Amino acid sequence: MSMLLLCGPKHVGKTSVAYVLSALCHCEFIDLDELVTRQTGKTPRVLYQEGPDLFRKAESEALASLMGQSSALRIVAAGGGLIDNEAAICLVDSNDVDVVYLAVSATVAWDRIRAEKSLPPFLNTEAPEATHRALHERRAAAYRNFVQRKHGWVIQAEDKSSRTIAEEIASIIGA
Repeated sequence: MSMLLLCGPKHVGKTSVAYVLSALCHCEFIDLDELVTRQTGKTPRVLYQEGPDLFRKAESEALASLMGQSSALRIVAAGGGLIDNEAAICLVDSNDVDVVYLAVSATVAWDRIRAEKSLPPFLNTEAPEATHRALHERRAAAYRNFVQRKHGWVIQAEDKSSRTIAEEIASIIGA
C-alpha cells in the first residue's frame, strides 16, 4: 500500500483522523483541499464559487499529481465531495489506492457544519439543512458502494475521537 485515502461526506473527520494516523504510522499526510489551494492559489471554496467544474478539475489534477509519486505510505484526506468527481474516482479506481470511509450520521455532520463561521456555497439554499441531509445521504451511499468496490474499510466515526479512529485504522492496515 502506498496511498491510503480517507473519504466521506463533509465534516466526518477525515483531516483530523488523517493527521493523527500519519503520526502513528510515521508517514506523510496530505490534505487534498490544501494541495488544491497550493496548486491553484485558490481555496476549494473560491474555486467552487467560480464553477463546480473548475473545482472538480483542480481536485482531479491535485489527486493525479500524487499518483505513483512514492512507494512510501501516504495518508490522504479527500474533500467531502470527491465521490461526485468522476475523474478523481477513476484515478483512485485505476491506481493502487486503499480507501477508508468514515461514517457519521447526517445529523452529526450538520451539527459540525453549523459550528463553522459560514455555510459552504453549495448549502446556500432556501433550506440548507434539508439540502445537507439529502446530499449527505446520497454521498454516504455512493461512498459505501465505492469503498466496497475497492475492498476498503468502513469505520463508524460517530462519538469517537480522532485518535481512537486513527488507532482503529492503523490496526486494520497493520501499521
